[in-house]
Amino acid sequence: MSRKEDYEQKTEGLLLPILEKYKFELVDVEYVKEGSTWFLRAYIDKEGGITVNDCEDVAREMNPILDELDYIDGSYTFEVSSPGLGRPLKKEKDFARNLGKDVEIRTYRPIQHEKEFYGRLKAYDNKTVTIVTKEDVEFAFEKSDIALIRQALDF
Repeated sequence: MSRKEDYEQKTEGLLLPILEKYKFELVDVEYVKEGSTWFLRAYIDKEGGITVNDCEDVAREMNPILDELDYIDGSYTFEVSSPGLGRPLKKEKDFARNLGKDVEIRTYRPIQHEKEFYGRLKAYDNKTVTIVTKEDVEFAFEKSDIALIRQALDF
């Protein structure tokens, strides 16, 4: 397991009891470098959406735990955030929540001369994702070919 994965996994384990208390869902944890700064980010959600105060409550409880356990080498900034409307589908629960809904898929390489696909999420498993377009055409994608999959936003 990489250092990054280790930090993310430990953070996830520490966050879950806090989030359960508030009845929030953990969407994702990421440890990323942006410019010269490392960020440890927790994305949380709840029915009806997350507020700034919700993020603040979680951060206020998590910060002393991070300070006490000090398991991350070097300096970093801890952030708690809403995943936003255009969040990618990553985990099984994300796919389950979006089954039957319209999704947008971007692939790493062209498939039938296209890299962007839109359709209703029909099925998924640990290796593939299947959508049905408005024209009733079914496409099955290998997850390894998908650069991004998220709920389609209709404005």
